Amino acid sequence: MFIIKHKKIFISISIVLVLLSVASLFIFGLRVGIDFNGGALTEVVYKVSLPTGQAGRPAQSDLDTAFKALDLGSVLIQPTGELGYIVKSLDLNEAQHILLLKTLSQDGESPLEEKNFNSIGPSVGRELTRKAIIAIVLVSLGIIFFIAFAFRKVSKPVSSWKYGLMAVVSLLHDVIIPIGLFTLLSYFYGAEIDTLFVVAALTILGLSVSDTIVIFDRIRENLKDKTGISFSEIVGKSLDQSYMRSIFTSLTVIIVLLSLFFFGPESKKYFALMLTAGMFFGTYSSIFLASPLLVLVEEWQERKK
Repeated sequence: MFIIKHKKIFISISIVLVLLSVASLFIFGLRVGIDFNGGALTEVVYKVSLPTGQAGRPAQSDLDTAFKALDLGSVLIQPTGELGYIVKSLDLNEAQHILLLKTLSQDGESPLEEKNFNSIGPSVGRELTRKAIIAIVLVSLGIIFFIAFAFRKVSKPVSSWKYGLMAVVSLLHDVIIPIGLFTLLSYFYGAEIDTLFVVAALTILGLSVSDTIVIFDRIRENLKDKTGISFSEIVGKSLDQSYMRSIFTSLTVIIVLLSLFFFGPESKKYFALMLTAGMFFGTYSSIFLASPLLVLVEEWQERKK
């Protein structure tokens, strides 16, 4: 009952975090990657210089300075592995592609091998953006309809569709806050929105709603066995019975994601970090936001009578 008793404090914390995330989005913005804007992605691996055996990869700051002097537009360089770089740029013609590789090799002083080169046109980027938005909207609507159907036999004192609505409110909370954190990564470290970002957002929706449904299902079972206690007491009892399960389940996933962040490939670090944030705040919202919101809705309905 502690959570329900102090529900306004926990809901206020969520509101503040969401507002800060939205403010961060407007202030810092998001750096959109070539998956959506169109452009070129080049991956190179430097060879070990002989006879010293020293790594031949030049310093990133030196390459940044060299590219600023060229007419190639915005160029983002990200280290990968011990000897490689991933370079994201505007779409390149053949001459610009050769110039890019020449600059990366520092006019041949740092021998390299081009491992990958992909070019994505703006029309493909627009299509990916449209499909990403449609996917997120359809997932949200699907969650509302599924929960409304699953809870159709528990329509008192809160209608079944309101369970779905509260779940989606929680999901928005779970996605907006990690996006707010991502704006800081984008501003200070050059992180970009790509297809992995969309995958992370959709994964957060799925993982978070799973926790919420488990708690809602416990509320449903306790409502069936109602013995004269109030709705808020039933919700509080349900949380007491299920919150530790949610915490431990999420903790096991977070440990795996942190392992991916610290020991996984460079290109997957932001993906792992966003999922970690989504799991953390998803667990928080399932326990401290979704169920307390149900109690607020029920109290509001009682005041209207």
